[in-house]
Amino acid sequence: MTRLPAWMRTSLRTDDRFVAVHEVLRCGGLHTVCQSARCPNRGECWNSGTATFMILGETCTRDCRFCAVATGCPAPPDPGEPRRVAEAAREMALRHGVVTSVTRDDLPDGGASVFAETIAAIRRALPGATVEVLTPDFQGMPAALDTVLAARPEVFAHNLETVRRLQPAVRPQASYERSLDVLRHAARAGDEVVVKSGLMLGLGESDAEIEEAMRDLFSAGCALLTLGQYLAPSPAHAPVERFVEPAAFERYAEQARAIGFPGVASAPLVRSSYRAAELLEAARAAHVPPAK
Repeated sequence: MTRLPAWMRTSLRTDDRFVAVHEVLRCGGLHTVCQSARCPNRGECWNSGTATFMILGETCTRDCRFCAVATGCPAPPDPGEPRRVAEAAREMALRHGVVTSVTRDDLPDGGASVFAETIAAIRRALPGATVEVLTPDFQGMPAALDTVLAARPEVFAHNLETVRRLQPAVRPQASYERSLDVLRHAARAGDEVVVKSGLMLGLGESDAEIEEAMRDLFSAGCALLTLGQYLAPSPAHAPVERFVEPAAFERYAEQARAIGFPGVASAPLVRSSYRAAELLEAARAAHVPPAK
């Protein structure tokens, strides 16, 4: 296994908040992307009392070459899951709730209605909280996207994941253009919905390809961008081609801001929902509507 550079090494420090979050999730029978995707920031986030809820089970219908989430035949959606997510969010006193999911190509709407129900449940449980969703592409179905957007999340996120050239190898059941179309559709919902996306670096992309992807995302209507280091979950997954140094991440962040993104998180350990509330505040403070 490739040895991690010093800047990628973290320790799973736990305190009382970490234990409390773990107990809330365990008692609610809930899944988080923090666990399923082996996020390196789990200690930091749980210690601060935050987590990213993963709905629609923990088995994905796709087999992307970068992802640690299990692939297979998922169980039917749990009708009580939105309520339990909302109860957990209330117990954790979240000010910004983040909800993601596995991809459910087996469902007629891709699980969009469950996203909408979960947003509504969080609104009832925590009227003052903001809600961010990180969705799959719903196979590009406009009706499914509209179902989620009609629930009015403050942030609609969908990750492009990697540059155009690497999409077929890394995301064989998705596509670069379909993901951009999803983001364009969300951007047309109105300025009150902030659109967000993310890229993994270290899969073999060039600087020119990263810039192209950032410009494509901004043109599609994204206001928020995350950039982080890809880590292979196992030897069977796509290999890490390079470890991007922190200074390079800083350069990419400067480039993204120059392109026009009002909110950027760019560092080796950044993941899609890392410090999500802070990014939303950055977009609001900038008062810059996303490009259409």
